[in-house]
Amino acid sequence: MPSGTVPSGTVSSGPEHGGPAPTTRRRIRPADIGWYVVLSLLSLIVLFPIYMLVLRALSNPLAYVAQGQPLRPVDTEWDVFIKAFTEANLGRAMTLSLLVTVIIVGIQLLTSVLAAYAFAFLDFPGKSVAFIVVIGTLLLPIEVTLIGNLETIRGFGWLNSLEGLTVPFLATAFGIFLIRQGFAAVPRDLLDASQLDGYGHTRFLFKVAIPVTKPIIGSFVVIAFLGAWNQYVWPRFATDQSSWQTVQVALRSIGSDRVDRLNIGFAAAILAALPLLALLIFFQRQMIRGLTAGAVKG
Repeated sequence: MPSGTVPSGTVSSGPEHGGPAPTTRRRIRPADIGWYVVLSLLSLIVLFPIYMLVLRALSNPLAYVAQGQPLRPVDTEWDVFIKAFTEANLGRAMTLSLLVTVIIVGIQLLTSVLAAYAFAFLDFPGKSVAFIVVIGTLLLPIEVTLIGNLETIRGFGWLNSLEGLTVPFLATAFGIFLIRQGFAAVPRDLLDASQLDGYGHTRFLFKVAIPVTKPIIGSFVVIAFLGAWNQYVWPRFATDQSSWQTVQVALRSIGSDRVDRLNIGFAAAILAALPLLALLIFFQRQMIRGLTAGAVKG
């Protein structure tokens, strides 16, 4: 057999003969192991309070304390979540909170997008001053406007009503600022080109500006939902009837009347957090893209 020839029936597995390319396995460096250990410890620290919340919810309160509060469930009560949802009327409070949150987030999104577009693309007298005034409201905590807003809704007869729970929060300076920053990244040439093609401001907003800044808008929706769902101070003062208590106000009293029902309060807190968890999972990609927008320049 002449040298350099391949025997019949033998197939070369090299990449030049169509075979699989050799794979190189990445070596794990000691520094990588160190980072994995650190991240694992941080994950445990973050997840431990959640574990304790679930533990206290499932454990019988009296038996748990009697056994020295161990790190394991004691006399597990699997029906505690049903009790929290039905006996403690958490379902009604969560439904009201969801309705209030949807109204607030929906109208905040509308007002923020429209105002942000005006500040980003329109020219009008006093534009810079108006924007500074809007952003300046971010420095005002809710306690500053609490009494004035409370007297206003009392004057309109909006205590214990959807109007009283939602109207003071239908516009937000944070949303205007965040979305305006996203619109500011849209090249002005796109607006000029769209106008040459016959686009008006409304069409340009919905066809160009909003699709380009969708990650930032998605991030704002999540942040606005978290803020509206977790409200406590305003609903506490804007309502004086138990039937109008939102979920965060209702959690204050659920399971606190008797020691043997404390686990119902923990279970109610877990149920109240489930919508937020679902929202974060659903919008996690938009949040990451929105928060990192502009961080890398190509």
